[in-house]
Amino acid sequence: MSLTRLFFFSFIFVVGALYASCCSPARLGHHGIDGCPGIAIPPGCPSQCGSGLDAAGVISLLTEKDTAVRSYAVQQLLTLVDQFWSEISDDLIQLELLYDEPAFPDKETVALVVSKVHYYLGSLDESLHFALGAGKLFNPSSHDHYVETIIARAIDSYVAQCEALALAATSGEKPAPIDPRLTDIVQRMFAKCLKEGEYRQAIGVALEARRLDVVEQAITQGGASDSLLAYVFDAAMTIVQHIDFRNTVLRLLLRLYNNLPEPDYLSMSQCYLHLNDAAACAAMLTQLVGKSRANHTDDDHLLLAYQVAFDLEENARQDFLQRVSDHLQPSSADTEMADGNAAKDAAKAKKDPISEICTILSGKHSIKLNSEFLYRNNQADLLILKGTKEALDSRNSVFHAALSFANAFMHAGTASDKFLRENLEWLSRASNWTKFSATAALGVIHKGQVENGRAIVEPYLPQEGVSSGSQFSEGGSLFALGLIHANYAGASVLQFLTGHLKSTQSEVIQHGACLGIGVAGMASANEEVYEVLKTILFSDSAVAGEAAGLAMGLVMLGTASQRHIDEMLQYAHDTQHEKIIRGLAIGVAMIMYGREDEADALIETLKVDKDPILRYGCIYMAGMAYAGTGNNKTIRLLLHVAVSDTSDDVRRAAVTCLGFLLFHTPTQVPRLVQLLAESYNPHVRYGATLALGMSCAGTGLTEALDLLEPMTKDPVDYVRQGALIASAMILVQHNEAQSPKVAAIRKQYETIIADRHEDVTARFGSVLGQGILDAGGRNVTISMQSRNGHTNMSAVVGMTLFTQFWYWYPLTHFLSLAFTPTGLIGLNAELGMPQFDFVSNARPSLFAYPPPKKVVSETKIEKIAAAILSTTAKAKARSTKKKDGKDATAGKDGAKDAMDDTAATTTTDAGKEPAKAKKVREPTSQTLSNMQRVLPTQWPHITFPEGARFVPIKKQMLAGGITLMRDTRPADGPAEMLTYRLPAVAAAGTAGAASGAGASADSFAGEPEPPAPFEYTEEA
Repeated sequence: MSLTRLFFFSFIFVVGALYASCCSPARLGHHGIDGCPGIAIPPGCPSQCGSGLDAAGVISLLTEKDTAVRSYAVQQLLTLVDQFWSEISDDLIQLELLYDEPAFPDKETVALVVSKVHYYLGSLDESLHFALGAGKLFNPSSHDHYVETIIARAIDSYVAQCEALALAATSGEKPAPIDPRLTDIVQRMFAKCLKEGEYRQAIGVALEARRLDVVEQAITQGGASDSLLAYVFDAAMTIVQHIDFRNTVLRLLLRLYNNLPEPDYLSMSQCYLHLNDAAACAAMLTQLVGKSRANHTDDDHLLLAYQVAFDLEENARQDFLQRVSDHLQPSSADTEMADGNAAKDAAKAKKDPISEICTILSGKHSIKLNSEFLYRNNQADLLILKGTKEALDSRNSVFHAALSFANAFMHAGTASDKFLRENLEWLSRASNWTKFSATAALGVIHKGQVENGRAIVEPYLPQEGVSSGSQFSEGGSLFALGLIHANYAGASVLQFLTGHLKSTQSEVIQHGACLGIGVAGMASANEEVYEVLKTILFSDSAVAGEAAGLAMGLVMLGTASQRHIDEMLQYAHDTQHEKIIRGLAIGVAMIMYGREDEADALIETLKVDKDPILRYGCIYMAGMAYAGTGNNKTIRLLLHVAVSDTSDDVRRAAVTCLGFLLFHTPTQVPRLVQLLAESYNPHVRYGATLALGMSCAGTGLTEALDLLEPMTKDPVDYVRQGALIASAMILVQHNEAQSPKVAAIRKQYETIIADRHEDVTARFGSVLGQGILDAGGRNVTISMQSRNGHTNMSAVVGMTLFTQFWYWYPLTHFLSLAFTPTGLIGLNAELGMPQFDFVSNARPSLFAYPPPKKVVSETKIEKIAAAILSTTAKAKARSTKKKDGKDATAGKDGAKDAMDDTAATTTTDAGKEPAKAKKVREPTSQTLSNMQRVLPTQWPHITFPEGARFVPIKKQMLAGGITLMRDTRPADGPAEMLTYRLPAVAAAGTAGAASGAGASADSFAGEPEPPAPFEYTEEA
């Protein structure tokens, strides 16, 4: 007999003996084994009876016919499975067959054993299936890795089944029921989270699973705190992927906000905005004004009404704001006028709050305050522009246009055209489309000066009956007028622009007028303007038609109008002009802005279109429809197109649009595009640079900069250009204390610009980078989300059109729409600017302006005075033969004294060590005042001193901007107020040199103010 057989029979004998002595059926039924119910051992038998058996021995008991023995074996396997799962896996089929036996009493135990084996084998779906069969034996409260993994898998499966159920209900199909065992596990998980106070975890899962009952239960048990409600709102806008269910969540939030002792009107207004419920929003504003009237001594409700209006104006589309204003009916009862002589006293007459709210919604207050802030704090460094101008050949139109863009960005909104006034000769060299861009730059520089917008560009506007010298300046002036009124156009401005559009046959002027109409009438849904633009489109002019297509999309932004989409796509298929097709493709994409799943059908149609330009527009449609949502389905689409489409333009656009989807979570982007940044295709690499720049703009994210650094030295010129521009976007408003890379990138820009052997494209990118780094006088950042964390429509649109500069340089100006002023602008109940202080609890150098560029003076070699010898002096004295001998002696002594003084000075200067500057400890905080710059990263350090007279009406100051301030001490009398410094009338003429108008420097805006009156006393 072999040793193997001997061992086998010995093993059978031992097992039989153990079975006979300890585990016979007659002796079972006293106390449990290893704490598992269903199996008991007799008195006197060790509690770990059978523990000496290995897994194979226990498995062999499964072949026994006695049910109690097999139950015992299963119980033992449960204690061994974590250690001997590999041996047990060989008999997995036998265990599964045992689980399928209807009469077996320990099916749940078998299911748990099989589930763990499948878990260790990596078959998570099978593991979940048997875990569900384990019933109560599967304990969700356990914290081991197996339970946590299966719960995560169960949640994913439950969410998927809930989504399938909702989709089936929408499509009218018969929904498949959700497994009740899966529901039981998830329900137990919810109960555990609520019991332990993990409300956010429960809310997150409930939102994904569309369980509003759990969401409401978690909020209620959590006390409906502000932080919990804010989390639900943010989660609804980011986690929930379907608009209909998101709207349901927002309605739930509105109900919960209204149930609070003091409703959160600011958050409610954002819910109304996303629900597109202008009537309810207007009713809420009217309610706040009514409460303010009821209590004349408390301005809180009036301040809240004004704050809601300012927040809406920042985030809402023009058509929504107009509808809110239409629902607000001013009442004469709101204006309190005294009788008799008091009625004539204007100081006692209060402004009508409803009228003021309508004015705020129109944007007049916001743009005036932001313009004042940028004008006051302008820190643009003209030496940077001067150095760039000297390094570039102004006869090159690309370089001339680049410097025009950089100057416009650097002075965006500041109303300062000092650089242009000082460089009229350079400006006069602009020609053709470069002249168009130079004139349009006035719109960026004077952006927001809507009261004087027409006066600024008056010298360059087309004159009726007058044949001017340059149609390019005239077209650029119309574009500039639109940029000045960007997203704030009134009926008069649109009427003025459309009038010029209809009265000219010049395609250049039509191009500028269409762009101006588009940017000024953005999201106005004005049908009359749309029809005028359509007429220009049908003229089939390539230059004018491209701008008309873009403008049609801008005017109908976010409307998802099927009629307009059909008209534009039909003409795109009919025309032969690529420029017109591209304008229409981007225009259609903008019509679907923010519509999310409503755009899916059109995306599916266009992504397989045979025309690559329409596929290009389809990609931008996906980016704009899902902007800021991080939608996984759309991300997968973009990644697929980025590596599969036959057109380089489409692939580049697919990678670029990743930045639109993920700007709310910028830290994810470097990891996502890392492999794309190393692609063999330079268009894909270029798209990766823009995706990083757009999504990580203003963050100074080190991972993004590390990814861009090698791309600034890429062998392909336009990849270098994209990396240089993206680096500036990321580092905007950063100094060396915040990011050490700032100095290196500034030096790199200067080096590339000065290198005459460098490619024109890369030098263009460096010049733009310089302008972006110091944008808005170093007082704006680039952000596609508003201060409240919502998607900034104007910025998304501006960034979309800016990326089209690949095809058309004048579209570069649209980047200015993404500029957001960074500062605190505090207003009181009368909408005045009180003087108040607040504290930044951080080192001043951490958030200081970058130091100005130093003037590098040329080193001049000065001649050193020659030493005069005494013999030479004597000879010279004798040769003079002067009568007075003293003169000769004086000359000798003077020469000797001069020589001695020079030597003494040299010795002193050479031997003296430079004095060491004393190290002064930098303070840990600084005091700031109203209308000063506060960076986004600085807000966590901002506090208002205890006992301050003015404090924000907002409960949480997270991002600044225009903020209403409560006066805590009105009895102290009138507060000191700030006055406006921005010139009331900004005369134009800067681009006159470019247009041949010959305007003098004295007529330009930004002139210094005259000195204050003073008395002159003549001294004796």
